[in-house]
Amino acid sequence: MKAITFAEYGDPDILQLSDIPDPKVGPGEVLIRVRSAAVNPVDWKVMKGYLDGLMVVDFPAVPGWDVSGVVEAVGPDTPEWSPGDEVIAYARKDWVHGGTFAELVTAPVRTVARKPTSLDWHQAAGLPLAGLTAYQLLARLGLKDGETVLVHAAAGGVGLFAVQIARALGARVIGTASEGNHEFLRELGAEPVTYGAGLAERVRELAPDGVEVVADFVGGVLDVTQAVLADGGRHGSIADGSVAEAGGLAAWVRPNAEDLTALGDLADAGKLAVPVAEVFALADAAKAFELSQTGHVRGKIAIELSA
Repeated sequence: MKAITFAEYGDPDILQLSDIPDPKVGPGEVLIRVRSAAVNPVDWKVMKGYLDGLMVVDFPAVPGWDVSGVVEAVGPDTPEWSPGDEVIAYARKDWVHGGTFAELVTAPVRTVARKPTSLDWHQAAGLPLAGLTAYQLLARLGLKDGETVLVHAAAGGVGLFAVQIARALGARVIGTASEGNHEFLRELGAEPVTYGAGLAERVRELAPDGVEVVADFVGGVLDVTQAVLADGGRHGSIADGSVAEAGGLAAWVRPNAEDLTALGDLADAGKLAVPVAEVFALADAAKAFELSQTGHVRGKIAIELSA
C-alpha cells in the first residue's frame, strides 16, 4: 500500500511517499481503508522527536492518528464492526509505527466509532483527536449547565471544539482569541476577548464574580486563570503541566470509543461543526505539515486518500 513514512526524526522534508506492506489485523482490531486523515500538531511534533521521551517510535514510521474510512476487515474477536461500516477513530496505539497517513490502517476497537452521517469524510477525520481533547477536559472539570467557562485559545484547533461542546452543555463561554477571530467565536456562541496584556481585567468585565471553569489549550496563562477563577472554581490545561501544582488538572487525551460516539451524536444533532481549512493529497503530506507548523490555521487540515 501507499503510505507516508519517516525513517528518522527531522523536518517535513524527511517525509517520503512509500510502498509498504499492508498491516496485519490482530485480535480486537479493525482494518480501515482510509478516506481521509487529519493533521494535528502532535503529528509533526512526533516527527521532530519532541515526544521521544514519552513514546516509542518504530522506524520507518507512518504518522497520523486521526482517520475516517470504511472497515475493510476485522480481526479475531471483533463483533463490534463488520466490513463496509463507515467509521472514525483516534487510532493512537501504544507506540508510533503504523499511522493513518496510509491507504490502510489498523485500529483497536477501543478507538473506533461510527462516522457521523452529517459530516463528510474530511470533517469526520478532523473530529477525533481535537474533539476528544476538548470533550474529555471539560468532562473531567465537571462543566455544568449554567456555569461560565473561560476557554484559552478558543479559536484554535481544540478550542473551537471546546466552545461548541460547552455551549451544548448549556454553559456560558468566554473565549480568548485575536481580534481577527472574534466574529468566528461569536458564530460558535462564545463571547470573545482579546488575549495579551490586560486579559484578566477584560474577562472580569464580562464576569465580575469570576468564572467557574477555565480550560487552557495554549499554555503560559496560569496567572490569568488564577486571576479570573471564582472561589471554588476548577481549571485544567492540556499544554501546561504546572497547573497541577496550582490545584488544576494537567490533562492528556486518550482514545475512547464511547466519548467519540458522543461527539458524533453532537455533530449529527447540529451542535458541533468541524471546519476544514485545507485538503492535501497524500503525496503532499509535507506541505500539510508545514501549514500546520505555522500555527495560523483556523480549522482542520486533511489528507485525502481513497475514493
